[in-house]
Amino acid sequence: MPRRIKTNPNAQRDDLLLEIARRQFHLETLETRNWDRLDFHDVAVWALRAALEEAFEAGRGAGHADTELRTAS
Repeated sequence: MPRRIKTNPNAQRDDLLLEIARRQFHLETLETRNWDRLDFHDVAVWALRAALEEAFEAGRGAGHADTELRTAS
């Protein structure tokens, strides 16, 4: 019997969020590292806005693609 590989249903979302964080804030990870200088960052409001807009558009695009898949079936 083949072994089942556990997959994280949120992995694709998490990868996208990390990609946005890397691009907008130059962060290495979104994991908690329990070290203030690694876990807290000063962020310009325009960079925060850009990251939120990028995440919003990614969500809108994913929702649109999901709707298209359901209507095509």
